[in-house]
Parts: sequence; C-alpha cells; structure tokens
Amino acid sequence: MNGPHDMGGMQCYGPVEPEQNEPVFHGDWEKRALAMTVAMGFAGQWNLDISRFARESLPYDFYLTKSYYQIWIAGLQKLMLERGMVTCSELESGKLEIPGIEIKRVVSGYEMTAALDAGGPVDREAILEPGFAIGEQVRAININPQGHTRLPRYVRGKVGEIIGVQGCHVFPDSNSKSEGENPEWLYSVAFDGQELFGFDAEEGNTVMADCWGVILNTPDLKKLDGIVLN
Repeated sequence: MNGPHDMGGMQCYGPVEPEQNEPVFHGDWEKRALAMTVAMGFAGQWNLDISRFARESLPYDFYLTKSYYQIWIAGLQKLMLERGMVTCSELESGKLEIPGIEIKRVVSGYEMTAALDAGGPVDREAILEPGFAIGEQVRAININPQGHTRLPRYVRGKVGEIIGVQGCHVFPDSNSKSEGENPEWLYSVAFDGQELFGFDAEEGNTVMADCWGVILNTPDLKKLDGIVLN
C-alpha cells in the first residue's frame, strides 16, 4: 500500500535530523509498548506482516504527528479491535467488560527478554534456484497494491543492480493477507540516486534496497513471472 510510512524521496517534509545520542527508549511507557506488542504477537491472531500493515494503514494525520511507539500502540489497538479482543469502551476505561477470547500463548514478563532475543526469523528453505545473479541488471515492477508490501514506492519501475543474494524469505505481500508465507528469493539491489530521483539528485549516491525476486524483472521487462499483486 502507498501509505505515510513510505516517505523515501518525498518532498516538503524537511530534512532528516537524527537525534544526537538518542536513547533506546524515551520513557518507561515505550518499554511497555514494545513488550505488549511483542507479547501479543504470541497470541496467534496475526503475523509480523499483518502487524506492520496495521501500523502503516493508520490515518495520515495520525501517523505523521505521532511518535514511533504511539504508532505501535495504535496499531496494536487496531488489531485487537478488529478481532474482538477488546472494545472501544474498554480501551477508554481500562477495565474488562467482555470475556477474553482464547489465544495461542501467554508470554509472561520474565520470558520477554528471551522472546526479544529469539526474534522472529523469516528465512526459509529454498525450493527453487535463484532467478537472478550478482551483477545482473533488474527492474523493480511498478505496483500500487492495496495491501502490505516491502517494496519501497520510490524504487518501483526503476533499474538497479543485484549486489547480493540473501536467501529465501517469507513474502510479506501474501503473508500480510493471510495467504501463506510463499517464500521467495531475496536480493540486495543497488539503485543509482539519479535513477530514482532524477538528474537534480546529487551524483554518486547509491540507495540499497532488499527486493523479493517475484517483484523484479529484467530491465527490458521480457522476463515476466505472470504474478499479479493486488
């Protein structure tokens, strides 16, 4: 989807100004926001890509004016509301009003460190050989899907060069719609800055993007996979 999260190359938002000596958390509530979001992932009601889509599909005016973990909490609330795990009045009052639903697993506080350390690996065993090789020129296909995609908007339709083959990984475009992991080969692709942003862009800059093979073609577009993403 084309949402407020995908801002690469967009104008009128001002320069990126990193915070000097930025702490991991700006307050204890941010630690709790991270812990709650990770813990709720074990409930078995959604996967990582569905969770990402919940955050990036928040209203523009909300997304662009809230902090990182405010967005995380809003995404978690959205997921829970959609699945009947909580009501709006419960969120407002902070009090249980309806019986909870059955979930897959409850993670306790003392298990959280181990859960964070374990992460959620998304690499999978390859069934087919990779379709592209290092040094090959490729073009990212131009798509505007309704659902989640990890293909940045600013590289769509642009030509780059394969500089790394990263193995097989869960394909977010299908996983976010509960259509299966459908593992695909993942490639590191180098795009020239002027190819992405025009000749007004500074020369010599390269943008790196990890792209799934199913959303890449050869530059002349003769190599098609016959897959339609919507």
